Order: sequence, then structure tokens, then C-alpha cells
Amino acid sequence: MIFKSMPPEMDPVIYAIPFFLLAISIELYVNWKEQRHLYDDPKEAFASIGMGLGSLVVNVLMKGLAYGVYTILFQFALIKSLAPSSYAEFMTLHWHITHWWVWVLLLLADDFSFYWHHRLSHEIRVLWAAHVNHHSSQTYNLATALRQSWVEQLYKYFFWLWMPLVGFHPLMMLMMMSISLIYQYWTHTEVIRKFPRWYEFLFNTPSHHRVHHATNVRYLDRNHAGILIIWDRMLGTFAEERETEKPIYGITKNIHTYNLVKIAFHEYGDLMHDVGSAPTFILKLKYLFMPPGWSHNGPDLRAKTLRKQLAEKEGIS
Repeated sequence: MIFKSMPPEMDPVIYAIPFFLLAISIELYVNWKEQRHLYDDPKEAFASIGMGLGSLVVNVLMKGLAYGVYTILFQFALIKSLAPSSYAEFMTLHWHITHWWVWVLLLLADDFSFYWHHRLSHEIRVLWAAHVNHHSSQTYNLATALRQSWVEQLYKYFFWLWMPLVGFHPLMMLMMMSISLIYQYWTHTEVIRKFPRWYEFLFNTPSHHRVHHATNVRYLDRNHAGILIIWDRMLGTFAEERETEKPIYGITKNIHTYNLVKIAFHEYGDLMHDVGSAPTFILKLKYLFMPPGWSHNGPDLRAKTLRKQLAEKEGIS
């Protein structure tokens, strides 16, 4: 069956909703108490919430489709010991306690898949067009975490297709994706500054994710982590938040709108304009698949080019 509904009681996000509301309440209190100016633009927060609700609607369909496809692929699993032998066994706590190591492997596999999904959504422009709206808020608070893409839901599950073939249970996979989403929610805040060094070394934190949302040149396209920051450290995409350089949030060309349709699709207009202006088929393809900022006849505004120029400038000065 190509479409398979995930049992609602198996989705950790449902149980996390009170946590989401409590976290926003605490952030609002700290914002009022300390005059942090985190919610100076309420319309932007409501736009983020609206994007989240739209994304939720799309994701109900796509998660069911992904669950169905993963279930079909799971029939060809290479390592049978990574999953319960039946749904009845899946529902027993005993299997999960005795196979705790499977959950550890699942966390690593899921997080690695998320890292590449997230990184390529920054480095391939047609994917960036779907992902950019998550970065379009010029404020950074827990409401920003809800500014989720509508289009991204249509392709992101492809990055996890290898996992049921290895042997991970589709239901466990979807549960881990939800756990990752819950974890990432609380990293969207300025209220929490830093954790102990060991935690900052291993895990994604508000400090690391503030860097990810910043438009400062040295912070562009950095810290793509979901739960673990180790992938960024290992693969050269990590940047530390500097006390001397406060993150400036938004995108390099801010859109200044609360219109949900424009937030969701604005980059596609710019992309189609660039594709249409390209004189050859190869150049048209490059506009689709090269990183944002690439141009065939203009300045090179790709993040890696801007960082290189910054490094050269700082080396001279």
C-alpha cells in the first residue's frame, strides 16, 4: 500500500505540544521581564505560526506517503535484527529495552540523513527555494521555529529512503524524525546563551543554531545539524558563535512581507527569472542546481566565495 497512516499515538510531536506552548510562554515572560525585544514584530510571529500550520497540513499527506513507501522498501531489508519481527513485538517494551542499541544507531542514521537534507537545501538553489522561508524571519524566537516550508515536505523524505533498506523499522524512523523536530524547536531562541563545553561540542544548541540563521558572511551556510553538531565539525561546515559578532537574522535579500503565499514561494519567482535569462540550456540547469548566489554574468555571491573574500580581507588588515 503506497499510503499508510501513522497511528497518532505513535507521533511524539502530539505529546510535545504542551511543551511547545510552555516554552513560548516562558520565552514571552523572559522577553517582558528583561525587555529583550524578541517579539517586537507580532505580525512576523503570526506569519511564522501560519507557515507552520500550512506545513502541518501538507506533511500529514506526505508522512503517510513516506510511511507507505518505507514499508514497501522495508520488505527488502538487509539486516533483520534492526527491527522487531512483528507489529506485536514492536508494541512490547521488552524488545526496545533489549535492543536499545538499535535506537542509538537509528539516532545516528536519522541525524546524518537530516544533515545532508538540510545542507543540500542550502547548497542547491532549487532546494533552497523551498527552504528559504524558514530563514526569512528577521527576528529569532520560538515562533520562528514554526516557520516551516510547505514545498520542502514534498521532497525531504527522499533523504531517508536508504534506511528501511538497511533494516530500520519505518515506524521507528518516523518517530525518530519527530524526536529530532522536537529537539530542534527549542534551539530557536536567544534566551539561552551557552551550555557546558562538552554539550556544545556534541549537540546542536541555541548558540549553534543562531549562527545557522544569521546572514553575517562568516556564519552563512553553517551548522546544519539536527541533534548532533558532530557532522558539521567533521565535514567542515561548523562555525562558532562569536561574542564579538552578534548574528543578524533573515536572508541576504529580505522580503519584508507577512503574506504567507509570498513567504512560501517568493524565491521561485527570482529563480525562474534567472533561468529564463540564461542564454543556454546548461546555464539554465546551473541556476537550478548551483548554490544560491551563483550567476553566469554577475558577481559571485555564493556563501563560500563571500567567506573566502572575508578571510582574505581579514588576513590583509
